[in-house]
Amino acid sequence: MLSYRCRGQIGSPAVVLLHGFLGSKEDWNEIIEQLADDFFCISIDLPGHGGHCSHNSHGDTTQASGNNQLDFTSQSLELPTPGFNRCAELIHTTLEQLNISQYHLVGYSLGGRIALHLARLYPQALLSLCLESCHPGLQNQADRVARKANDLAWASKLETLSIRDFLSLWYQQAVFSDLTEAERAKLIDKRADNRPLQLLNCYLATSLAEQQDLWDTPSCLPVDCHFIAGHQDHKFMALAKRWQQQQPLSLHCIEASGHNVHLAAPEAFAEQLKTIFASNSNF
Repeated sequence: MLSYRCRGQIGSPAVVLLHGFLGSKEDWNEIIEQLADDFFCISIDLPGHGGHCSHNSHGDTTQASGNNQLDFTSQSLELPTPGFNRCAELIHTTLEQLNISQYHLVGYSLGGRIALHLARLYPQALLSLCLESCHPGLQNQADRVARKANDLAWASKLETLSIRDFLSLWYQQAVFSDLTEAERAKLIDKRADNRPLQLLNCYLATSLAEQQDLWDTPSCLPVDCHFIAGHQDHKFMALAKRWQQQQPLSLHCIEASGHNVHLAAPEAFAEQLKTIFASNSNF
């Protein structure tokens, strides 16, 4: 099983939340705080992240009495390359162990790309699919070759630099240009406990160069598909608009936010999720 945290009302509609690269299940705490009265929320650590950086090799479960919160930390897991389907299988197995058979699926960035694979493998489990700042896949070989070279360069930095030096470079990328210096420094402090070699395996196994072309996913699913993008994230707003022209995809733009919408505007993000979930007949 993957590391997870559960919080909310047992028996209420389930919401599964998948973080992005360098993140952890704790990234969703502010969102879960606003959903917990009406939903049963499960935030999951992707392989190489969060609880997978723990020294605990046998798994640790802690029940916090009185607030319906359950935490589980598992051992580290290595992914094959490509590793998307393996990630999806691990998430599915974790949810099976929790007796969660249907859920609203929310994924940010890398978590969104894994959510697309999870949706394709287990469409019957979905109540809705909500993607935040997520790429559906490269569509030509030249782009794949260029992306692979770019990711190998970043992998080399991850392998050779200190984690703080790597993070300082990572958050200078154009997609994070909306961050202030203070916000950037706070993120670096927050991510500095990650273990580079564990991240390296996940990064290479889930490279966009290794990902399937999943642009047709919305038309393949039996549920609604939604895309949340930050108003300041011009790259992913443009991508989402292009995707929306091709597929049955609902686009939601959140003001005063960039690539990481749920971090920059947690209240607006949570309210948007509530609206999406409420539009589903199962809620």
